[in-house]
Amino acid sequence: MRNLSFDPKDLEELTSNAKQIQDDVLEEILTLNANTEYLQRFLHGSTDKELFKKSVPVVTYDDVKPYIERVANGEPSDVISGKPITQFLLSSGTSGGNQKIFPANNKFFEDLNSVFALSSQIISKHIDGVQQGKALPFFFARAQSTTTSGLPVSSAFSSYLLSDYFKNWSSNRFTSPNEVTMCPENKQSMYCHLLCGLVQREEVVSLAAPFASSLVGAITFLENHWKELCSNIRSGHVSEWITDFSCRDSVANILGGPNSELADLLEEECRKKSWNGIITRLWPKTKFIETIVTGQMSQYIQILEFYSNKLPLYSPRYASSESIFGVNVNPLRKPQDVSYTFLPNVSYFEFLSVDDEGNNEGIVDLVDVKLGCFYESLVTNYSGLHRYRMGDILQVSGFHNTAPQFRFVRRKNVVLSVSVDATTEEDILEALNHATLVLKSSDLILMGFTCYVDISTLPGHYVFYWELKAQTTSDVVNLDNKVLVECCCAMEESFNALYRKVRKREGSIGALEIRVVQQGTFDSLMEFFISQGASSSQYKTPICIKSSEALAILEKSVLARFFSDKVPL
Repeated sequence: MRNLSFDPKDLEELTSNAKQIQDDVLEEILTLNANTEYLQRFLHGSTDKELFKKSVPVVTYDDVKPYIERVANGEPSDVISGKPITQFLLSSGTSGGNQKIFPANNKFFEDLNSVFALSSQIISKHIDGVQQGKALPFFFARAQSTTTSGLPVSSAFSSYLLSDYFKNWSSNRFTSPNEVTMCPENKQSMYCHLLCGLVQREEVVSLAAPFASSLVGAITFLENHWKELCSNIRSGHVSEWITDFSCRDSVANILGGPNSELADLLEEECRKKSWNGIITRLWPKTKFIETIVTGQMSQYIQILEFYSNKLPLYSPRYASSESIFGVNVNPLRKPQDVSYTFLPNVSYFEFLSVDDEGNNEGIVDLVDVKLGCFYESLVTNYSGLHRYRMGDILQVSGFHNTAPQFRFVRRKNVVLSVSVDATTEEDILEALNHATLVLKSSDLILMGFTCYVDISTLPGHYVFYWELKAQTTSDVVNLDNKVLVECCCAMEESFNALYRKVRKREGSIGALEIRVVQQGTFDSLMEFFISQGASSSQYKTPICIKSSEALAILEKSVLARFFSDKVPL
């Protein structure tokens, strides 16, 4: 059997032999796991591919949760996995509403390390000079909890940051020492990331964060703390409220001594009326930004382009707690056109074909998907998931050799519905794009959004919470009633035919509403979800709010309300 680990240099071989490698992956997984309690029920020790496809059911988390919990509670790993489970990965809990734990072993982190190296290699081929500088990272590792049996539990990204793989890979790549990334207090860590990045501004060639929302949050934090940061640089001393000693000491070494010249330069840029291009003004050698801007993160493209003077936005990889899936081999594509080339050696992939109405129409292998068609991915991995439904809807956008490339379309579940209408995540993001085009006629930029269905009055209607920022000032937002009503109308007009049809029926759905909230509201929302156990590294603002406590945070910050003033055609 071939070696199924990979070196970044092997991308061409991997993608040219996708079918054989996928068959080898499945054979290896079944050989390792066929005698587990879970697979014994269906395969009785067999490793036959056809029997696997015929007998092993397609499952959701609820189906496998009892097995996962048994291992978490101390039963042997071979309940679900032939290799020892070394820890559990915690999902973000902000997409689907509930956090899940997934079993993992060292192969996940070996593969993730290889994918990080591969992403670095890919961007180096497309942009000159990135290896000669450093990245300013906004990475935050959080302390691990443990299961009843003592196995560690944390988010996939935090687990990687805490591993030796990251410590060995990160050496000299980042402006922040590892002590800053490992700092357990989020505010202290963020402050020190920025302080280290500003002091080493001439070495910074990229900014990096797991998600676009994290990067926007970092720039917002900078807006609120730049005076103090400049004061630290001017005096050569770190603020006293940075109380994590290892973090403080490592940052003090980078800070060196007083540097009034640098402090003056930074203050001059930060005092300007507009923060347009602030990233390239503060870090003039920056060549690109590395962060996920696909799916629901696409809402942050406009504000990142504003802050960065339209630097390339590199969305490097598609991965989750369940599996790594693929990499972006075309880093200079527009964010809206990003697709991910699936890597055939990390898991065994199957695909449920999905028709235009979202109905499943059969299962195909990785190499048998068709260009332009839509699929829901199924994962069989090395640590106990078999034919697991991911809930992501993907579209085949091309091929890299024989490996398909997928565009992330949306999460599977309907997000909003009042009556018989069914509005998806994709519908919402498309509507948001139309609304932000209207916003361009004003001085405003959308910083963040979420939504819910308000059925407290009849008829029920869609409510969108927006946090807005003025382009020319950092603290004054003038709300133009005409523009925001037009935004409401633009969103409704871009929704699907079913919504528009139901909306026309008298009393079925009320006018769409935008509620503008105070600046900083979405930071408060993030803090709430993190307090409930969400990972700060993996946090994504929920597309739709289901928590009454989270809704209360939004409601108390509402500045103004605007409604669509016409029924969509």
